[in-house]
Amino acid sequence: MNTVLVGLQWGDEGKGKIIDYLCRNKDIIVRFQGGNNAGHTVVINGKKFVFHLIPSGILRQGKICAIGNGAVIDPAVLIEEIKSLTEAGIMISPDNLKISLLAHIIMPYHRLMDALREKNEIRKIGTTKRGIGPCYMDKVSRFGIRVVDLIDPHFFECKLKENLKEKNPLFKKVYGDKGFSFKAIYEEYNAFAKIIKPYSCDLVDYFYKLKEKSFLFEGAQGTFLDVDFGTYPYVTSSTTIATNALCGSGLSFLKPDEIIGVTKAYTTRVGEGPFPTELEDKTGEYFRNKGKEFGATTGRPRRCGWLDLMLLRRAVILNNVSKIVLTKLDILDDLEEIKVCIDYTLKDSASTGFPVDLSKVTPVYKTVKGWKTNTENIRRYEELPLEARNYVTMIEDYLSCKIAYVSVGEMREAIIEKDN
Repeated sequence: MNTVLVGLQWGDEGKGKIIDYLCRNKDIIVRFQGGNNAGHTVVINGKKFVFHLIPSGILRQGKICAIGNGAVIDPAVLIEEIKSLTEAGIMISPDNLKISLLAHIIMPYHRLMDALREKNEIRKIGTTKRGIGPCYMDKVSRFGIRVVDLIDPHFFECKLKENLKEKNPLFKKVYGDKGFSFKAIYEEYNAFAKIIKPYSCDLVDYFYKLKEKSFLFEGAQGTFLDVDFGTYPYVTSSTTIATNALCGSGLSFLKPDEIIGVTKAYTTRVGEGPFPTELEDKTGEYFRNKGKEFGATTGRPRRCGWLDLMLLRRAVILNNVSKIVLTKLDILDDLEEIKVCIDYTLKDSASTGFPVDLSKVTPVYKTVKGWKTNTENIRRYEELPLEARNYVTMIEDYLSCKIAYVSVGEMREAIIEKDN
């Protein structure tokens, strides 16, 4: 069975832990978009692993993990991730980690371009300044440097010279006579290329021979950061929804058997952009502190708010979700009452559909009773408090989609299989 896993909110839904859990029964895990602006976290025996590029399935023995053509790669970050995992006792080799020859490479000038934009208060969108957007811009404008280019020293030399010829005038305009040194970049990235080359391959050909195996496609970020369907322009630079899984991995000869969406029991987002249910009060601070809502990549505090069912219903439709994972239910344990957004008002009238511009809506809330019970050690669904089960059922009924798993803690084993 081939599975696609995507986030249903603005990212940070807990996908890393769920990937680690689901890949027990999978052979191959493929990351199909995004870059090291995303962080997936898994906690095993009290030890935290944070992944930025390598699929978290690498923690399971016997699995093949791959970074697809739809992702963008900062080679320094990738190499450091390989090194840190190896030092932690996780075996990584060209046998269990594959990198698409067609994935694009983040260059030093991409990070600077990203930082320059974020200094502009008018055009600021709250990126991680990792160079992700500018790298995708170069990809689309056909200036990009791919893995296949990087590992060919002569071709890389030619492309880098061409790109610096194009970009250095901009940097010199901003920084006076300073531009990027061709020699410094070439030597640094040539060293990266020698390390990355053994892992690099044509994923299409490699996986076509393994097409009878079971695949798990790992999305980064979330539905409403999608460049087309998200809260534009406060979005990422790639397609985050499930339909990109095959395109972003090059495995169009496969058919997904199920699409699993991950959502928190409340809502968070990082960076700028509309957030209808955002709480800028003590409840929002409660979510942030108890939920440890600080970015795994940047450490930035996340904006927090009540669960938005209008948002989730749209995400279920966009991704054609077949089942849902509800994470961080335990963060609601201490609340007497819980609010849930069930509709929006737009210009003082009930909305007739999903509004494209979320900055113009006001949430309509339903208040439900909390359960005031610690759920972190519960492993059977029927042992959850009645009010917690009612909360799950309410979400299922509103979305017309079953919740298959409930996560009640950050530990690997803190997952309840609802129908078992």
